[in-house]
Amino acid sequence: MDNYFTRLNGINVSEHIEKKGQFSYLSWPYAVAQLRQADPTATWEVRRFDALPYQKTELGYFVEVAVTVQGMTLSQIHPVLDSRNDPIELPTAFEINTSIQRCLVKAIALHGLGLYIYAGEDLPSGEKTQHVPAVKSVTPVSQHPTTKSASPAQIRYIEKLVSETEGEMSKVLEYFQVAALSELTSHAASRAITSLENQRRAA
Repeated sequence: MDNYFTRLNGINVSEHIEKKGQFSYLSWPYAVAQLRQADPTATWEVRRFDALPYQKTELGYFVEVAVTVQGMTLSQIHPVLDSRNDPIELPTAFEINTSIQRCLVKAIALHGLGLYIYAGEDLPSGEKTQHVPAVKSVTPVSQHPTTKSASPAQIRYIEKLVSETEGEMSKVLEYFQVAALSELTSHAASRAITSLENQRRAA
């Protein structure tokens, strides 16, 4: 039986990275085209929060997109960011729409397409083309996500989410192999926030 994840994960997306200033993006029309070729019945949904396509939090605005491929639905949350990769305090409709498109690409990546980019790899295994410099994320990044420390705001929000979900902080620390939240990288903190927010919605 054909494994759509393996097929999508094996595609070299490097030639479809778009540069805007110092940041790099994976073309969302290309991502959608590859997704529909793998599964013509694939669908995606922009999640609503009180009928709005975004959610406002104390850390900023977030959007969420869920992509369904061959019956499996995976969702991704993405912050609304400016050109410097900083949260936008009062985003416009255009900025929210741009974040939705980037979130769509990341949700598709969960099904395999371009997922290797998040691991910092240049090309998927088995690719026999000339080496291409790695793109660290399909969304803009100001520095390597594994070296930037978690911000105080991220740490406070994780503490709040753990409390709201009645979770155990020890499990969060154990999962990320740190002794305290202050040791988390910004990238790890974002992953923790996404997971905890999903748990809160599912409760």
